[in-house]
Amino acid sequence: MELGTGDCLLVTGATGLVGSHVAERANRLGISTRVIVRNPDAAKWLADAGVEVVAGDMTDPDSLVRAVQGVTVVVHCAAKVGDWGPVEGYRDVNVTGLEALIDAACENGSLKRFVHISSLGVYAARDHHGTDETEPPDREGIDGYTLTKVESEDLARKRFTGGAFPLVVLRPGFVYGPRDRTVIPRLIERLATGGFKYLGSGEQLLNNVYIDNLVDAVFLAIARDDVLGEVFNITDSRLVTKREFIGTIARGAGLEEPTKTVPLGVAKMLATVMETTWKLLGKQEAPLLSGARIKFLGLNLDFDIGKARRELGYEPSVDFVDGMAHTMEWYRQSTEADASGP
Repeated sequence: MELGTGDCLLVTGATGLVGSHVAERANRLGISTRVIVRNPDAAKWLADAGVEVVAGDMTDPDSLVRAVQGVTVVVHCAAKVGDWGPVEGYRDVNVTGLEALIDAACENGSLKRFVHISSLGVYAARDHHGTDETEPPDREGIDGYTLTKVESEDLARKRFTGGAFPLVVLRPGFVYGPRDRTVIPRLIERLATGGFKYLGSGEQLLNNVYIDNLVDAVFLAIARDDVLGEVFNITDSRLVTKREFIGTIARGAGLEEPTKTVPLGVAKMLATVMETTWKLLGKQEAPLLSGARIKFLGLNLDFDIGKARRELGYEPSVDFVDGMAHTMEWYRQSTEADASGP
C-alpha cells in the first residue's frame, strides 16, 4: 500500500528504542502519526514535532479502542521485555494486550496493515548457523519474554488465517542504536567495573540489527501488498562477533577492552544453579548468569535474511561500524546532558 493523506499510522511502544524511531520516521515522511504511551510526558519531544500522543496502555483495552480510531496502519512495537519474572506479567502485555489491540483495530474498520514486531528470540536457545524462517519457533521458551513472543506470534498469525487481518511479522535480532537506554548502558557499567568476561571464545556471532535498518524493513512491510501473512528475519547485512561488539562499545566509552573468558560449559552450569537458587529465594532481579544471558553472550546467533531480501526488497544500508559510531555518539551526548542537569 502507498501511504497517503487519508492514512493514519499508529505506533505502540513509542517511548522505546524501536517505536520512537518508527514514529519519528513516519512523521518526517509527512504521514499522519499517532502514538500510544503510558506516560505522555516521555513523548513530549514527539508531540513537539507534530505527532499525536495518546495516553494508554496495552493492559487497558478501552485506551486501545480510543487509540485506533481512524487508524489505517498499526506498527506494534510495545512489549514487556526482560529475562526474569513470572510469565503472567509478560503474557498480560505481550499476548492479552495484543489480542485487545487486534480486536480494536479490526473492529475500527479502517485497518490496511498491521506490522507486528516480534523477535529472533522466538527460535530455540541453541547455536544458529544460517537459520531461516522455515524453522518453527520454540514454544517452550527460556523465559517469560521469549515464550510470550512466540505466543503473540501464534495469536497474530491465527487471526491472519481468517483473511481480514492484514498482518506482516518482523523478527529483528538485537536492536542497537541511539536511544538504547537499557542494554548498552548496562554493558558499559559492567565494563567500567573491569569484571566483564566473555562466555566461551567470544568469536560467536551476534544477531545485530541497527535501528535504521529495522525501520527500513518496517516501511517495506507497509508498502508491499504481496507479503501479507509472511514472517521475516531482520538483521544487519554483516553480523559481528561478541568480541567485536563488546570491544567497539568499550573503545567508544573510553574503557579497556575485556580479554578474560569463562568456559561456556562452566557458564551454563553456573546459570542453571543461579536461576534455580534465585527462583527458590523469590528474588525480583535476574541473576548475573541466566539462560537468556548465555544466549546473548555465549551462543552463535547467525540467522538468514535471504527471504527479507528477496520478498521485501530489504537491503541493510548501515554497517555495524557506522551504526555503533552513531550509537556511542548519542550515548556520550546523553550522558553529558544528564550530568549537566536541567
